[in-house]
Amino acid sequence: MSSPFLTASQHADAQALLDRLISEHKPGYALQRAFQTDPGIYQLDLERIWRRGWLFAGHTCQVKQPGDYFVFDVDTDSIIVIRGDDERIHALHNTCRHRGMKVCQAESGHVGRIVCPYHQWSYARNGELAACGGMDKEGDLDRRDFGLHRMHVREVGGLIFVCLAPDPIPFEEAERSLGALLRPQGLERAKVAATRSYEVRANWKLVWENNRECWHCNVNHPQYVKANYDNAPIDDAALKHEIEARARATSAQLEADGIAIDYQEAGLVRFPSRDCWWSINRTPLVPGWVSESMDGRPVAPLMGDYSTRDVGTLRMRTMPNFWDHASGDHAVSTRLAPAGPQRTLVQVQWLVREDAVEGKDYTLDTLLPFWELTSEQDWDLCEKNQAGVSSSAFTPGPYSTRREYNVIRYTEWYLQEIAKP
Repeated sequence: MSSPFLTASQHADAQALLDRLISEHKPGYALQRAFQTDPGIYQLDLERIWRRGWLFAGHTCQVKQPGDYFVFDVDTDSIIVIRGDDERIHALHNTCRHRGMKVCQAESGHVGRIVCPYHQWSYARNGELAACGGMDKEGDLDRRDFGLHRMHVREVGGLIFVCLAPDPIPFEEAERSLGALLRPQGLERAKVAATRSYEVRANWKLVWENNRECWHCNVNHPQYVKANYDNAPIDDAALKHEIEARARATSAQLEADGIAIDYQEAGLVRFPSRDCWWSINRTPLVPGWVSESMDGRPVAPLMGDYSTRDVGTLRMRTMPNFWDHASGDHAVSTRLAPAGPQRTLVQVQWLVREDAVEGKDYTLDTLLPFWELTSEQDWDLCEKNQAGVSSSAFTPGPYSTRREYNVIRYTEWYLQEIAKP
């Protein structure tokens, strides 16, 4: 399949460049500069990864009532996620079937009908064409043929995923894995307490590389390392013993609730891979910390079905655009969207229990700083990394098998996916 945004000649050139880059790639080494800078490679990324896979779009609590919607942009594709009168969530392309105007201009809101601001074609909340200025009565069209273009949408544990491909990859195994561990968190009974949006001047793959290792954490994330064990080398036997002991002790306290703590990623041997684009696990916090907050103390009421605060952190990752850390009292989701070869749009959202009252049950001053600081520190690193990778002097260096093993696995996944025509 050719990219709709490349001519046949441009597509052939991009494919030839990709073939050469893959043949020259050294296993265990960073990707070559063109992977992070070349417009043709970026279009192949969109074609073969972003428009094929399941993308995290948002949270079900953002569309609680029929007519509630939000818009999610993936490069030039704008997606409306809306709850219909049938109570189901629908994913619709945000482009009018008349002359292509974006029908939803606001990032979120509530509508009785979706009305195009150009010529007032209007659509029901499931995307069906409701009115078109009488063109149907004049015999110019059949309204049944001109509803908003749909895409596949699935929800699990309060999370909404969409897929732009006509034939999506399987979702069922991911649904089972994610649903089982998400259940006690109660994200479907949560609310968004705050949202921060960022434009990161870096290729989306560099943002993921940064996420997949914590070697940089000791120097760059002083808050984060106080709460977490992520900065430990994989072969540090003493620290591994400490983490295992902490996990066993915490799990024993949670046994009655059917919750277990582990420090290994669930499905680690498979994630990410062609058949496993998700992972989820519950990991312990350091002793004395019951929440990913600045001082480890609670910042909001308990969420979901938890009966105690010391539940570690529930962590999720889904390729290519989502990760989430959830403590017992709040969750923080990060959504990526590509916006150019060296530009990534990031949305970070903080969720708390739906009946929690700001100023009474939580304050943004205590809820936000831990992940706001950590996120912004990462975006700064990614931008500086992009600037260095863009240099004509850049040559890929080797990854550390002790500290960057997840980056190696991520890079292998990416090269497998981008190679598939």
